[in-house]
Amino acid sequence: MPDIVSLSLNALTLMSILMLVALGLAIIYGLMGIINLSHGEFVTIGAYTLFTVQAAGGSFWLALVVAPVVGYLLGTVLEIAVIRRLYDRPISTILATWGLSLILQQAIILAYGAAPRPVTAPFEASVQVLGITYPAYRLFLIVFAFAVMGTCVLVFRKTPFGLDVRAVIQNAGMARALGVNAERVYRRAFASGAALAALAGVLIAPLVAVTALMGVNYLARSFFVVLVGGAGSIPGVVAGSAFVGGLESLLSTTVPITVAQASVLILAVVIVRFRPQGLVPA
Repeated sequence: MPDIVSLSLNALTLMSILMLVALGLAIIYGLMGIINLSHGEFVTIGAYTLFTVQAAGGSFWLALVVAPVVGYLLGTVLEIAVIRRLYDRPISTILATWGLSLILQQAIILAYGAAPRPVTAPFEASVQVLGITYPAYRLFLIVFAFAVMGTCVLVFRKTPFGLDVRAVIQNAGMARALGVNAERVYRRAFASGAALAALAGVLIAPLVAVTALMGVNYLARSFFVVLVGGAGSIPGVVAGSAFVGGLESLLSTTVPITVAQASVLILAVVIVRFRPQGLVPA
């Protein structure tokens, strides 16, 4: 029983991490159709924001507020400067965001160096959960991730911004005819996805090595989360995260982690091949 509880909590932790990273990607790719290969770098920016805030004497909670703002502002600048010119040129978008990814990686290395940077979690205590001792921060991450997901669902279903986004996705021409500023909707959606990625970076940072290349580790898995769950479906992010995170955690108990990740990606490809609309279609 303790092994089952530990495995389940580890799977939930990984699922929560992937869900946070993929949530921003679901907006940028799933809802807007933009293949953003620089998405992982916004996760890195969030992690380095935590390092910068803590190095300056600030707290984890301050970084949790500052990082999404930094991600949103940078996402807005990149959308205006680059992305908005490429909405109808998907291949160019891939090349442009790949270039942005390399630029952001090198900019971080120039600013902070290549060595890992230390960050600390807001609390180091452990708690008893169903007979096992488990880190309290991981439990916080799980609860916070689902709270963020619930908030995003409410925003997209209950607010004027969410209504505008759904209208532009379904028929941008008709939405424009009805007075919706599609360009502003795209800009805000892209920036919101970047902000969510930066938020994820803050939450992930205490669990991993904070380096300029850390975001690359989550990019491919996040794309598969969105594709398996259902592109354009925010609830699908939960389903995709459960599939990728849960299966990877289960397999990693019996095989090396690299083999587990490769096996999950292969199974994800099979699912996308036979169910291209995903587990939870939009």
